[in-house]
Amino acid sequence: MGMSIKAGGGGGGRRRRGRRSAPMSEINVTPMVDVMLVLLIIFMVAAPLLTVGVPIELPQSQGKQLESNKEPLTISVSSNGDVFIGETKVGIDEVAEKLKAIAKNGVDEQIFVRGDKGITYGTVMLVMGRISAGGFKKVSLVTEVEEGASAQ
Repeated sequence: MGMSIKAGGGGGGRRRRGRRSAPMSEINVTPMVDVMLVLLIIFMVAAPLLTVGVPIELPQSQGKQLESNKEPLTISVSSNGDVFIGETKVGIDEVAEKLKAIAKNGVDEQIFVRGDKGITYGTVMLVMGRISAGGFKKVSLVTEVEEGASAQ
């Protein structure tokens, strides 16, 4: 049987040779970058889901999509006739007043009207009439792209 014995005394432990290790003065940023990238991905995936809070079944059409570089004001008319500015329910007679209070560019603000396909044409036109009476001229109707049609 072979056994090796270390010669040189009985310290048994590690010896320090008069020099202590200096404290680490660098910050390890790798875990922080990993967490930030994960949060970035979560927000990128979740952001499109948070854009519109009023559930509406939009009608379909073959119209061309508008190019917009900023977020417009959105007015939604639900299937039971309730009117929402963003996610806030408002009365139909208060639409113009509330829009003027919210609009950053005054009456030059872009406004999107989303009407459920189950409501009557007259209800959507009533809301658009209130918007027009408030002085807003840039009003667009929002629809979904028709199935089978190519989006342009």
